[in-house]
Amino acid sequence: MFWTLYAQKDIDNGEGLSIKEANRIFSKFQTYPNYSLYIAITENKIVGTFELLIMDNLAHCGKPSGIIEDVIVDSNYRSMGIGKKMMEFAMGICKKQGCYKLALSSNSIRERAHIFYKNLGFEQHGFSFLVEL
Repeated sequence: MFWTLYAQKDIDNGEGLSIKEANRIFSKFQTYPNYSLYIAITENKIVGTFELLIMDNLAHCGKPSGIIEDVIVDSNYRSMGIGKKMMEFAMGICKKQGCYKLALSSNSIRERAHIFYKNLGFEQHGFSFLVEL
């Protein structure tokens, strides 16, 4: 199943959800408006995934924005253009939806990912803040 991608050693320290928990979350996930999970398949195998939220805004003259989460490509299929195709697909969806921006966050230690995103045209903008709960 696709959620085994999240249990790769460099993602979440190699830990993953049980099938039961993943199915529960996926069922809930499907009820959110404009929030979708996308998967990349090659050789009849799921090799990548990402989530995309199209969020309505009161600012920016009501134009929506896109937020990407959980971009993952199977470690055996990296550097083959799969991640690039997934991000270009997400950008295309956002353009069709009239989004004024597409944003994502990346852990500060994932330097290879930062280079990847910059090569796709993403720019570092502002600061990202979080509070762990």
